[in-house]
Amino acid sequence: MTRWTSNVSVRFGAALVSVSIVSVALVGVALVGAGIVGAGIVGVGIVSASAPVSAIDHGKMGETFPIIEPDMLTVIAARLQTLAATGGITQLQARMQQTAVASIRRPAQVAGLSPAQDRREWLFDPSVVLQQDVFGAHGERIAAKGTRVNPLALVPMPSALVFVDGRRMSELAWATRHWKPGEAKIIFVAGSPFDAMKPFKRRFWFDQRGALVARFGIRHTPAVVTAADQQLRICEIPIGEGPSPHKAVL
Repeated sequence: MTRWTSNVSVRFGAALVSVSIVSVALVGVALVGAGIVGAGIVGVGIVSASAPVSAIDHGKMGETFPIIEPDMLTVIAARLQTLAATGGITQLQARMQQTAVASIRRPAQVAGLSPAQDRREWLFDPSVVLQQDVFGAHGERIAAKGTRVNPLALVPMPSALVFVDGRRMSELAWATRHWKPGEAKIIFVAGSPFDAMKPFKRRFWFDQRGALVARFGIRHTPAVVTAADQQLRICEIPIGEGPSPHKAVL
């Protein structure tokens, strides 16, 4: 049997760390009977550890310098005062107003659409699955979560939807010639619906960010959406197809 003990002391400032480690190594070999060998156990353990700590001022370490950078809020306030004095704020506000008006009068065009070259027609099921219960004004449950609802089974489609590229006068003239204001909503995917209202003397709409054409799967214009029982019939129609293309999709 071998036994050894090691005491280690480390001084750091006024802190004294004392660690006492006791390690016992026991190795035994016994021969039992016809040569059976048994091994001993090696063990290492920390008996105690204590670390009293106290703080000491070590003084100034190296040269220090004052902060010379100006305060950011002070810089911003100074720049605003300069802009106000030179009329810059008024000009900035005018530019922002012009940008806002321009974005409303001429929204960003819907990307990925092109003029129809061939007739393409398909049916679309507008049904949706409710993600939560629907309650009425008095707290009564109208429909439960998970219910499949078809809007056309509840409310008829009031008019057709006609999607056109408002920059192409041929598409716009084609749509206004075949649909009166009460028969269809003419929806722009590009161009300015506001600029077209005065010469055509009717209202126009715009498919913001292409939400409708994406949902219906429309890739070409003009395209017409009409009700077909409890489904929607969608048709992309080349302009030169005939004198009354809307009757073919009703």
